[in-house]
Amino acid sequence: MNLPPLSPWQQRAYTQAAAAIEAGHFGHATLITGSALIGKRLLAEHLARRVLCLSPRPDGEACGACRSCALFASRAQMETPEVRPDGTPAHPWGHSAHPDLRFLGFEINHKTGKPRSEIVIEQIRALSEKMGMTAQLGGAQVVIVDPCDAINWSAFNALLKTLEEPQPGRYLWLLASSPARLPATIRSRCQRLELRLPPRDEALQWLRQRGHAEALASEALDAARGHPGLADAWASGDGLALRRDAVKDAQALMRGQAEASEVAQRWVADGRAAERLGHLAEFALREAAGLTDPAATRTLAARFDAANRARELLHTTVRADLAVAEALLAWR
Repeated sequence: MNLPPLSPWQQRAYTQAAAAIEAGHFGHATLITGSALIGKRLLAEHLARRVLCLSPRPDGEACGACRSCALFASRAQMETPEVRPDGTPAHPWGHSAHPDLRFLGFEINHKTGKPRSEIVIEQIRALSEKMGMTAQLGGAQVVIVDPCDAINWSAFNALLKTLEEPQPGRYLWLLASSPARLPATIRSRCQRLELRLPPRDEALQWLRQRGHAEALASEALDAARGHPGLADAWASGDGLALRRDAVKDAQALMRGQAEASEVAQRWVADGRAAERLGHLAEFALREAAGLTDPAATRTLAARFDAANRARELLHTTVRADLAVAEALLAWR
């Protein structure tokens, strides 16, 4: 299986990392950061293919023909699908057959048969054991943790031990959309590679290359505040329609034409409350842009915070409809 090509903004980060690797400056542990859907996983896998290749080309790129490259490209999903909390695949291109490449993420809890909602200490211990072994193909070893901001707190101590005992030829890449959630002790022991949002013209061109019409691409990119990956996801599905409906509900609440509890029940019914809350937060930001009235600005800031707080609560044991209703009450 061939990986999808890198986007221009991913290519810039890849070129930066590749130069560091060639110069011997790419450390044992790297924190790869950037917004969700910006392409951190694809970047990490392209880099993994490069460092694992046993017969690289003169420019350092993977040859695509050696045993390592063949095993890297051989992919399969688990019999019971491993999914993220939002239902998307935990490992989009499947697990690799390469013995020195390991993907760590949301896996199936073998006691319950259900997908985990976090990365637990047993997984981190297995990671440490893996990295302590000799590379089976005699080259590098790579572990990609995606997303590392899903590691629970008891597992971070186990991860810290691995970070404190670097070994030559071992690469540990931690992917995070919210690096501030990680303990400072973890962040301080990692190099950082950041994927930034591209210029608007570059993002629009990429969206057109993805097959989106100019008008739809522009609307989606504006709605996503310049985030091309998010715009692509919305333009490819019903994300824009969901956004319009979320804004319509917020406006109905402001006019007193809807009840927060009723809207909350409807929002959680199809499991997409987190998406709607994201649209709600983004709508509050848009409404606040250019405001000079301090009171109105404070109101919208409170609505923004309430939407994001409710999104966080959806990952806890708090009843989803109550968490969403509390966020919606701010719009009355």
